[in-house]
Amino acid sequence: MGGLAARLRGLPPSCGPVRLVAVDGHAGSGKSTLARRLAEELGGAPVLHLDDLACHAAFFGWTERLADAVVTPLGRGVSARFLGYDWQRRSFSRPLSLSPDPVVLVEGVGAGRAAVRPVLSAVLWLDVSPATAWERGRRRDGPGLAAFWDDWTAAERAHFAADPTRPFADLLVRQMPEGYVVLSGPAGACTARRHDSG
Repeated sequence: MGGLAARLRGLPPSCGPVRLVAVDGHAGSGKSTLARRLAEELGGAPVLHLDDLACHAAFFGWTERLADAVVTPLGRGVSARFLGYDWQRRSFSRPLSLSPDPVVLVEGVGAGRAAVRPVLSAVLWLDVSPATAWERGRRRDGPGLAAFWDDWTAAERAHFAADPTRPFADLLVRQMPEGYVVLSGPAGACTARRHDSG
């Protein structure tokens, strides 16, 4: 993890002063754990969990909310302050904030989607098959959320069919019995994805 953290620190900023890094993969693949460990290696880097921007009504309808609540303020070098979704109360009612640290991780299914890639320094893909990831997720959440998982897997299949992330990943991350292996992804090894400014 230390080598990956150093690699991310060395990337050019992509959103104002921030290196915005996507941690994407199927639900249940271990994205939250990877983001937490990586944040620790980065000295406490902020982590945005896309579950805080998604909601029951629109699992993947968070792009505009991300742009307005997170990308715009971070791009100006100020903290992003917004209300996160409460999955129990089904409302955006949890006050959250993200500081414009040198690296900010965006963790969640679809974090590397096409609409977000222009403001990302890198896309990491947790390389676990959907069947394995979904089985892990169902086991983790228990039978009480079986109906939710049925709805989720259908939505996730449709999302990645229309807007895949893996082909655009800079790095593939594979969990091993101890630690992770990091491989170059289809898009290259953390190549800068900046638009020419002229």
